[in-house]
Amino acid sequence: MTKQEIVANLSDELGLSKKDASTAYDIVVSKIIEGLKVEKKVAINGLGTFTVKERAAREGRNPATGETITIPASINVGFKVAKVLKDDLNK
Repeated sequence: MTKQEIVANLSDELGLSKKDASTAYDIVVSKIIEGLKVEKKVAINGLGTFTVKERAAREGRNPATGETITIPASINVGFKVAKVLKDDLNK
């Protein structure tokens, strides 16, 4: 499902204009991002939990040349599905 499809569904179900529905969508996404930056974790009941995961720098190999390279440290987002959603999908 794309942003446009979600906005269209929000617009239809809530009786909002597509512009207002798009604004609401953007606000929710920005609050999730803000929560990850500040608190490192965002839990949405019935959906799941987003968490910030930090990866340390490590050694790797260039598959084309076999040369040893250093893979820099990075920050990623993990997602754990809520039990309710997982059970619903496995019906």
